[in-house]
Amino acid sequence: METYKNVYSNGEVIVTYEPSRCIHAEACAKGLSEVFKTSVIPWIDLEGASTKKIISQVKKCPSGALACSNIKTKQFVKDFVI
Repeated sequence: METYKNVYSNGEVIVTYEPSRCIHAEACAKGLSEVFKTSVIPWIDLEGASTKKIISQVKKCPSGALACSNIKTKQFVKDFVI
Protein backbone atom coordinates (compact mmCIF):
# COMPACT_ATOMS: atom_id res chain seq x y z
CA MET A 1 0.00 0.00 0.00
CA GLU A 2 1.35 3.40 -0.97
CA THR A 3 1.50 6.07 1.72
CA TYR A 4 1.30 9.78 1.05
CA LYS A 5 3.07 12.65 2.73
CA ASN A 6 0.75 15.00 4.51
CA VAL A 7 2.43 18.18 3.31
CA TYR A 8 0.98 20.15 0.42
CA SER A 9 2.04 23.38 -1.27
CA ASN A 10 0.82 25.69 -4.02
CA GLY A 11 3.98 27.80 -4.10
CA GLU A 12 2.56 30.40 -1.69
CA VAL A 13 1.50 28.38 1.33
CA ILE A 14 2.31 25.01 2.87
CA VAL A 15 -0.63 23.04 4.30
CA THR A 16 0.10 20.17 6.67
CA TYR A 17 -2.29 17.49 7.85
CA GLU A 18 -1.90 15.44 11.03
CA PRO A 19 -4.29 12.48 10.72
CA SER A 20 -3.89 11.51 14.37
CA ARG A 21 -5.44 14.86 15.42
CA CYS A 22 -8.32 14.77 12.93
CA ILE A 23 -11.81 14.28 14.39
CA HIS A 24 -13.36 13.83 10.92
CA ALA A 25 -15.84 16.68 11.31
CA GLU A 26 -15.34 17.30 7.56
CA ALA A 27 -15.43 21.06 8.13
CA CYS A 28 -12.68 21.42 5.53
CA ALA A 29 -14.53 19.48 2.83
CA LYS A 30 -17.88 21.10 3.58
CA GLY A 31 -16.36 24.56 3.51
CA LEU A 32 -14.02 24.24 0.52
CA SER A 33 -14.75 21.07 -1.45
CA GLU A 34 -12.67 22.30 -4.41
CA VAL A 35 -9.55 21.78 -2.26
CA PHE A 36 -10.46 19.20 0.39
CA LYS A 37 -11.86 16.12 -1.32
CA THR A 38 -12.89 13.14 0.76
CA SER A 39 -13.27 10.73 -2.15
CA VAL A 40 -9.78 10.80 -3.74
CA ILE A 41 -6.15 10.40 -2.71
CA PRO A 42 -4.30 12.64 -2.28
CA TRP A 43 -7.30 14.39 -0.81
CA ILE A 44 -5.88 17.92 -0.66
CA ASP A 45 -5.51 19.82 -3.96
CA LEU A 46 -4.30 23.36 -3.33
CA GLU A 47 -4.85 24.31 -6.96
CA GLY A 48 -8.62 24.24 -6.35
CA ALA A 49 -8.90 27.68 -4.74
CA SER A 50 -7.03 30.86 -3.94
CA THR A 51 -4.45 30.88 -1.17
CA LYS A 52 -6.60 33.32 0.79
CA LYS A 53 -9.59 30.92 0.71
CA ILE A 54 -7.39 27.96 1.66
CA ILE A 55 -5.96 29.79 4.67
CA SER A 56 -9.41 30.89 5.76
CA GLN A 57 -10.71 27.32 5.65
CA VAL A 58 -7.68 25.79 7.37
CA LYS A 59 -8.19 28.23 10.25
CA LYS A 60 -11.65 26.70 10.73
CA CYS A 61 -10.32 23.16 11.35
CA PRO A 62 -11.88 22.24 14.71
CA SER A 63 -9.15 19.79 15.76
CA GLY A 64 -6.07 21.61 14.51
CA ALA A 65 -5.22 18.68 12.24
CA LEU A 66 -4.79 21.13 9.37
CA ALA A 67 -2.26 23.93 9.60
CA CYS A 68 -0.56 26.26 7.13
CA SER A 69 2.54 28.32 6.97
CA ASN A 70 4.04 30.89 4.65
CA ILE A 71 6.27 29.05 2.18
CA LYS A 72 8.99 31.73 2.26
CA THR A 73 9.23 32.37 5.98
CA LYS A 74 7.79 29.11 7.35
CA GLN A 75 5.72 31.20 9.79
CA PHE A 76 2.37 29.79 10.79
CA VAL A 77 -0.76 31.18 9.17
CA LYS A 78 -1.56 33.59 12.04
CA ASP A 79 1.40 35.63 10.76
CA PHE A 80 0.53 35.15 7.07
CA VAL A 81 -0.72 38.25 5.27
CA ILE A 82 -1.95 38.26 1.68
